[in-house]
Amino acid sequence: MPDRENSCVVRESRQVVRKFLARPQHEGVGAIVRRSIGRFELKYFDPFLALDEFSVTAPAGFPDHPHRGFETVTYMLQGSVLHEDFEGHKGTIAAGDLQWMTAGRGIVHSEMPAAQGTQKGLQLWINLSSKHKMIEPRYQEISSKDIAEASNDDGVKVRVIAGEALGAKSPVYTRTPTMYLDFTLEPGARLQQPIPASWNAFVYVLDGEGGFGSGSKAVTASAHHLLLLSSGGDGLEAWNKTAKPVRFILVGGQPLGEPLAQLGPFVMNSEEEIDQAIDDFEKCVNGFEKARHWRSESGISLGL
Repeated sequence: MPDRENSCVVRESRQVVRKFLARPQHEGVGAIVRRSIGRFELKYFDPFLALDEFSVTAPAGFPDHPHRGFETVTYMLQGSVLHEDFEGHKGTIAAGDLQWMTAGRGIVHSEMPAAQGTQKGLQLWINLSSKHKMIEPRYQEISSKDIAEASNDDGVKVRVIAGEALGAKSPVYTRTPTMYLDFTLEPGARLQQPIPASWNAFVYVLDGEGGFGSGSKAVTASAHHLLLLSSGGDGLEAWNKTAKPVRFILVGGQPLGEPLAQLGPFVMNSEEEIDQAIDDFEKCVNGFEKARHWRSESGISLGL
């Protein structure tokens, strides 16, 4: 079958410089995650703090827990989860839906299964610059039917979570400039996707097997592999020479270049700020006032 190409032109493709297999580990209460960023081999890939491919079946989940100083991006692949927070925000994130949560100065929330069977999805943590770490929390929620999609005659399909691809643009506002693209390449398809030259970028393969990069340095990868892309270059070349579709996300972001201090769900610029975040949370002040008397419905039902 001859290769098929889309209309974008990449003059210099980024190459794969590191490749990881995200292995299952336990997280939350009984949940299983495959963590690729945020593990011991790769603590931080500026501005990305963590990438988890999670799998959870009731009563397991992620009960009441805090965040400060960054954003969480939840993209459901299968099933649904119920989200609740101490501001009274509550809703279901179903398959194909997106929740882009800016924790800012502080959020306490829970994420628990909302359906029978196994719920699967991705959660990406994106750092915020020092000037945005203490802003008020904010949500951007987009249902599956409203996520921008595009395809071409060459066998390439994309769902645009953030940024732009194949002429489709996401309405999501990213305080830390970010692109987040969910690509599917049919057999024989070839993709050329621009990436801003100054941004860090990676690929995470969800299903199938694809090729990434160009020439003798090109790399093939299958499901659950994270591929860190080289700096420079104006985009990514990817292709599918197998008999089945390959699905992967391409994520890029503008590095912040700031000091990083992190303790679990608190991400700041100094150890003193981390100590302050812990103190604020324990005393229920400075953004955590409503945490004093709040418990999620799912947390109460589990006796947590």
